[in-house]
Amino acid sequence: MSTKIAVLPGDGIGTEITEQAARVLTALGLDLDLQHAPVGGAAYDLHGHPLPPATLELAKSSAAVLFGAVGDWKYDSLARELRPEQAILGLRKAMGLFANFRPAILYPQLANASSLKPEIVSGLDILIIRELTGDIYFGQPRGVRTVSEGNFAGERQGFDTMHYAESEVRRIAHVAFQAAQKRQGKLCSVDKANVLETSQFWRDIMIDVAKEYPDVALSHMYVDNAAMQLVRAPKEFDVIVTGNLFGDILSDEAAMLTGSIGMLPSASLNASQQGLYEPSHGSAPDIAGQNKANPLATILSAAMLLRYSLNENAQAVRVENAVRKVLEQGLRTADIYEAGTQLVGTREMGDAVLKALD
Repeated sequence: MSTKIAVLPGDGIGTEITEQAARVLTALGLDLDLQHAPVGGAAYDLHGHPLPPATLELAKSSAAVLFGAVGDWKYDSLARELRPEQAILGLRKAMGLFANFRPAILYPQLANASSLKPEIVSGLDILIIRELTGDIYFGQPRGVRTVSEGNFAGERQGFDTMHYAESEVRRIAHVAFQAAQKRQGKLCSVDKANVLETSQFWRDIMIDVAKEYPDVALSHMYVDNAAMQLVRAPKEFDVIVTGNLFGDILSDEAAMLTGSIGMLPSASLNASQQGLYEPSHGSAPDIAGQNKANPLATILSAAMLLRYSLNENAQAVRVENAVRKVLEQGLRTADIYEAGTQLVGTREMGDAVLKALD
């Protein structure tokens, strides 16, 4: 029986980059059934909701989801629950995608594309593991209210709630320790325990879970210091684990160490290894339809799909090696272009990766 993969292109450049990743998956010769569905703003235009029931059902019934990107300025005036970004939050919640893997790898050919000096970032290989379904993004209560007493009585006030249940912290801790075991055996837990009760709770549980992994060296770092160390001495990190809010920020910071966010894939997994795979960048509506977008992050996300959800590690390596080969050949999209390299478009980069697979 064919393995069903949901392909959700989304908005902006999402359609262009997922097309190239889908071409790569198809070229591998595996028995895959790639089924497409609208999501985000494209789904709102068609069905009045960013995550229609049919799209959600396809995602839940598939072995994995290949996701493009969602969002466009023209949807900014919609009610929050109808904005394109709510689709990705809805998928995470409905599929139980609690563990986000974001590798930040600097390919040697792109050392000069990083905003940092080559000697600081050369050889960079960090894995950021972000808890994805809890924290302030999903905490209740939240909203806008009128203050009834105190210094701000009579004023409107926006509020959100940060919280974590013990089981949420423990399960992401186990994922992170196990990932560290497969790498250098170093895990840095990032929090704000000097200010936030939630973070102190997080740290206490990390310390407790660490007793089960004596082969992993656990360290702790406040998020502000972690942000600084990522640009001062990024190679000191191996695996970073942190909550939803801090992980969102730090993983984007780490992305720029590699030269372009257009090079960073990501995987969001549930307890059954069913996953949603997407590039770390956004929908870039300003360049949509112009054949300018870098598809490599999406192609590398497809490699993660092969590795984590399909257990096809050899095929994942095959795709990753093809990406390395095209970079060695000097092919570059605009975001990673520099003098002496060859500027190509989205489709041409996809063609090159397909050729390099052979």
